[in-house]
Amino acid sequence: MRPIRVLVVDDSALFRNMLSQILETDPMIHVVATAADPYQARDMIIRYEPDVMTLDVEMPRMNGIEFLKRLMPQHPIPTVMISSLNSAVFDAMANGAVDFVDKPANTSHENLASWIQNELITKIKIASTVKVGKYKAAEEFKVNSTGRTYPNKVVAIGASTGGTEAIFDVVKKFNVDIPGTVIVQHMPPGFTKMYAERLNNQCRVAVKEAENGDVLERGKVLVAAGDKHMRLIRSGNIYRVECKEGERVNGHCPSVDVLFKSVASAAASNAVGVILTGMGGDGALGMLSMRKAGAHTIGQDEKSCVVYGMPKVAYDIGAVEFQVPLENVAAKVYNILNSMP
Repeated sequence: MRPIRVLVVDDSALFRNMLSQILETDPMIHVVATAADPYQARDMIIRYEPDVMTLDVEMPRMNGIEFLKRLMPQHPIPTVMISSLNSAVFDAMANGAVDFVDKPANTSHENLASWIQNELITKIKIASTVKVGKYKAAEEFKVNSTGRTYPNKVVAIGASTGGTEAIFDVVKKFNVDIPGTVIVQHMPPGFTKMYAERLNNQCRVAVKEAENGDVLERGKVLVAAGDKHMRLIRSGNIYRVECKEGERVNGHCPSVDVLFKSVASAAASNAVGVILTGMGGDGALGMLSMRKAGAHTIGQDEKSCVVYGMPKVAYDIGAVEFQVPLENVAAKVYNILNSMP
């Protein structure tokens, strides 16, 4: 198998060179070119046809977001954004980027090497498997509006690579009648708060980063913080979340499995579980626990996934009851809720 051909785009010559040298230590990666700005990057893409591009958000002459808007229609290329704590990464995801990594504040060679080996290389390898802009799908389910209030019900959603946009596609279709909803999206600390605020500003429901003890309420969505596991706890007819630091599960904190297993225990047949695009298998066993406890479960289908990993593992072990395209997930949630006692 030939190495993944990578184009590194960053306005700092020092950062570009260090990034390239350390990436090249992985035998599965070959940096074919570097570029200081989007104009150079465009020429390098045409010349070298890289498999993956790493792209800084803030650059001279043209920022990374504008570059993606212009690039993707003509030269769709899997792109991993490199950014300091900046909500612009979500604009990048909306314009075709596959994933992002949090740029380290300490760029000493030792710290940078650790960050590249533990974070960036993994994201590049995942991005190399993605077919960018491959989907726009079928006919939508109709949402049956019944005016119900869905007492004691819970919706739980998990996602990873490609999940920021997938979750937005689902949550933007929720009405304020949706039961309390809990979400785990694999994301670094700090970014989860910005992501929740972004959803809150763009959706009809109230969205916030979860804090320990938050109560689940109708029309309210809680997003797990980027460095804490989130668990659902029930006391009488009240659901709360417990948010605590802990060891990584399936390589992640927060983990979808941790959330889903707690939902199986606390809500059982009163829950609807949704697993969306993502690499690996986090959430599959938790979703199986939910289904065994009587919950209804939904998996995103292969065609609409950025990475058909987590939903596939869940489907293969029998955890997914309904498999549907992304654009139909929200409607399917409502159809299930309307059929529940």
